[in-house]
Amino acid sequence: MWLILAHDLLATAAAVVASFFIRFEETGLTDRWRFLAILLPAFVVYSGFVYVFSGLYKAKWRFTSLPDLFNIVRAATVLALTLLALDYVLVAPNVYGTFFFGKITIVLYWLLQIAFLSGPRIAYRYFRYTRTLRHAKTGDSMPILVVGRTADADVLLRAIESGAVKRIRPVGILSPSLADRGQAIRGISVLGGPDDIEAVVGELSKSGTDVTRLVLTPTALAPDAKPETILMRARRLGLVTSRLPSLDDGGEALRLAPVNVEDLLLRPKVRIDYRRLEAFVRDKSIIVTGGGGSIGAEICDRIVTFGARRVLVIENSEPALHAVLEALAAKQSRAKIEGRLADVRDRARMFRLMKTFRPSIVFHAAALKHVPLLEQDWEEGVKTNVFGSVNVADAAAAAGAAAMVMISTDKAIEPVSVLGASKRFAEMYCQALDNEFARRSAGHERPMRLIAVRFGNVLASNGSVVPKFKAQIEAGGPLTVTHPEMVRYFMTIREACDLVVTAASHALEQTQTDVAVYVLNMGQPVKIVELAERLIRLSGLEPGRDIDITFTGIRPGERLQEILFAREEPTAPIGIEGIVAAKPVSPSLDAMRGWLAALEQGLAREDRSVIFGVLHDAVPDFSGEAA
Repeated sequence: MWLILAHDLLATAAAVVASFFIRFEETGLTDRWRFLAILLPAFVVYSGFVYVFSGLYKAKWRFTSLPDLFNIVRAATVLALTLLALDYVLVAPNVYGTFFFGKITIVLYWLLQIAFLSGPRIAYRYFRYTRTLRHAKTGDSMPILVVGRTADADVLLRAIESGAVKRIRPVGILSPSLADRGQAIRGISVLGGPDDIEAVVGELSKSGTDVTRLVLTPTALAPDAKPETILMRARRLGLVTSRLPSLDDGGEALRLAPVNVEDLLLRPKVRIDYRRLEAFVRDKSIIVTGGGGSIGAEICDRIVTFGARRVLVIENSEPALHAVLEALAAKQSRAKIEGRLADVRDRARMFRLMKTFRPSIVFHAAALKHVPLLEQDWEEGVKTNVFGSVNVADAAAAAGAAAMVMISTDKAIEPVSVLGASKRFAEMYCQALDNEFARRSAGHERPMRLIAVRFGNVLASNGSVVPKFKAQIEAGGPLTVTHPEMVRYFMTIREACDLVVTAASHALEQTQTDVAVYVLNMGQPVKIVELAERLIRLSGLEPGRDIDITFTGIRPGERLQEILFAREEPTAPIGIEGIVAAKPVSPSLDAMRGWLAALEQGLAREDRSVIFGVLHDAVPDFSGEAA
């Protein structure tokens, strides 16, 4: 910074002397030199204050840009106006007897000052730019084609120029916009559109440039851009595909990443207010149960990213707990992170852990969730999903938590499976406890909020169809789909976890205390067979030709379409884009505890009919069969 300031001061002195020399030549400069030698040092010192105030010394020359040039013009204008005022108000009438500078000299100074300040900066940036490109061309850089609009491609090109992204060298852009065709951006030409991949790669190969990678920008991954067609063509040409992350993805670093099925979501991603989440989570003590699962681990990642002070991860799988703790430690955050091996079924241990930790918020993600397995081992589903949730809710309340968020499912509405019925029962218990706290507070701030968040199918989570389909594609197929009309709501893992934190932040605002269930606006449900076809194309293959799809029939506990809200649940907008809340109707806490006692007796006798009878009583729209 001192070197930059010294350069700018020398440039100022040079600009003043040069403007006098150009205007008056050597003779005129000699006549004015004595007074100029007195005036110049003071003016240079004054210019230093102007530069400091303008922040010129703070800007790195390597990244000189239009805002920096604007600052230079602004500073030069202030100095020129100062000389004009000095000449016409002070020097001419009081000291020199005539105009010492004159308007022409001041205009010359203004132009020279801008040139002397901006010229070295532009030259230095161009030097670094050419050096970066030279290293890219002479090193082991990979020739790539960028697919997407030029506005998106500009982000990548700037990153390459600055050295943030290395080992790739753009040789062309394929833009879907007709307005971009025939244009060039930062020296890289738009060679055609996404449909011209084969022709462009062939032409470049003839000229000695063998393209080996396609980089897809966010516009190329939009549903209307048909990204699966681009990926299929790339696969046939033997090209590696990568994506450039969107800058509004919530903190993702600007680096190339593989193209995932989440990038081909059949609807726009829900935009989350991350400032809201950061303000809510910052400096809080948080417990996450089931923190080793795909959802629980992502919740842990998000709350650590948002600035939680203390995090306790509860998990009953030792490998899963170790993995999530290692991943969180790698983030090098300021949060104090602990992990405990424990099962939510162990009521006494839940109470001890929460009493010791004293959390502000509890995210309850621990659950059994595989529909066919729970239809077979129904008692395990009741033990974990019902009694485990009750244990966590009661322990959180006893420990003085401000809120508990239970992860539920769209299968809990008009359930046909043990998974859905057990989750709905757990929802109802949390709602009954929440209502009891509201009744006791009698208009005052309630001691705790208990809410539920209903998920659709989470793309690429453990046990979802995506990992299954990927494994089947790698094995050469076929992909197995239960029914051609099977549809599901889908959301990404990040959307799901940001929804959980957003719901907790809204529940504690105390502005809408009667809503207790939150659901992401997931658009229209997606046919599973269409998702399978997209995954096949994502792999660069053709459905029906390279990979077959077979239908295996609906499994026990499944239905063709899920439901997000029950008929008796009025929905309510909460003022947060992309999220809808509901006002559920739930029985009293005494009724819930009576059903819990009956469930406990049924489990003790391993009597399926008793268990299903209680579930039918508690959840009247449950249509599962006891036999």
